[in-house]
Amino acid sequence: MKTITDTQTLSDFCTSASNCAYVTVDTEFLRERTYYSKLCLIQLALPGKTNDNAVLVDPLAQDLSLKPLFDLFRNKNVVKVFHAARQDLEIFCLEADVIPTPLFDTQVAAMVCGFGDQVGYETLVNKITHKPLDKSSRFTDWSRRPLSDAQKNYALADVTHLRQIYEFLSKKLKENGRAHWLEEELQTLSAPETYILRPQDAWQRIKTRSSSPKFLAAVKTLSEFREHYAQTQNVPRNRVLKDDALIELASTRPSSPDDLQKSRLLQREARKGVIASGILSAVSAAADLPSDAVPKPAPVADRQNVNSALADLLRVLLKATSEKTGVAAKLIASSSDLDAMASGDFDLAVMKGWRFEVFGEEAQKLCNGKIGLSTQGKRVISFPIETDK
Repeated sequence: MKTITDTQTLSDFCTSASNCAYVTVDTEFLRERTYYSKLCLIQLALPGKTNDNAVLVDPLAQDLSLKPLFDLFRNKNVVKVFHAARQDLEIFCLEADVIPTPLFDTQVAAMVCGFGDQVGYETLVNKITHKPLDKSSRFTDWSRRPLSDAQKNYALADVTHLRQIYEFLSKKLKENGRAHWLEEELQTLSAPETYILRPQDAWQRIKTRSSSPKFLAAVKTLSEFREHYAQTQNVPRNRVLKDDALIELASTRPSSPDDLQKSRLLQREARKGVIASGILSAVSAAADLPSDAVPKPAPVADRQNVNSALADLLRVLLKATSEKTGVAAKLIASSSDLDAMASGDFDLAVMKGWRFEVFGEEAQKLCNGKIGLSTQGKRVISFPIETDK
């Protein structure tokens, strides 16, 4: 197997790739001890049935620039195929300000084709290629050199089998007319904004139950401090402050080092030094936060306005739709979506795009009394209801 360690060899490979319909891509990286992923290996494969046109690219090699690869990623004539692309795309977006386009994610495509939610690569290899997959090197330090043959074989298999999976799913999407479903689902993955987390928006990651303005203000300022510190020091955010400790501090709002010592959940390292000072400054800043800058509690559907019988009918319709399309019900609409619809709220994601086509439109008609539900053998079907003019 070939490992590329210099720019010219990578450029030659990318030139060959530019004449192909697609290239499969995967990465190996480390992130356990850092905020940002450390790219350790890139795997690439061109169409074919052997490993002859598959390579490993060593981004840690001193004589290698990844510019030829990034140029290939910008080539709109070559489809870039990934499986579960989000973390890979984040690396390329943050390191080189590039999102591979056009993009094909086999995990998303498999969902659209009825393989279920977040189906794993190994499952697709088994179901589509019917070949075994060696996962013995799954937990390994990819930054260490030299890589063993076992590591290289493991890494290469992540792109060689991917070729057959891509060709199978691509054909199936054309046959079932769901290619536009995939395009809709990939819009978020393809947006650079997806991979940029601003410290001032970090509070949105925190799951809270309290609607107290003082509490929410402290959650915002503490989250902003944690995210800024984690980014600038390149350490995982939970090494700075874990979520449960952040929520505790937002509730108790300590004002002195002695108050910090009383915390039950705060790590030892965060009780002193720069982190401790940052926590106290963040809590102090929360008290001065203007009211229009304080986060607002997430809206919750008013249970009193939910027509529970209608919500049950919507669940029946959703299950029937799931069985008909082969797509997992939770990928079409969530339970909260159904409750919202049963309370008269249709400003939802399920009322847009392919979800509207397969479920949202029928669901709205059901809510408005324009269709009913019945059975036909073992299937649940809908039928129009004639209303008096």
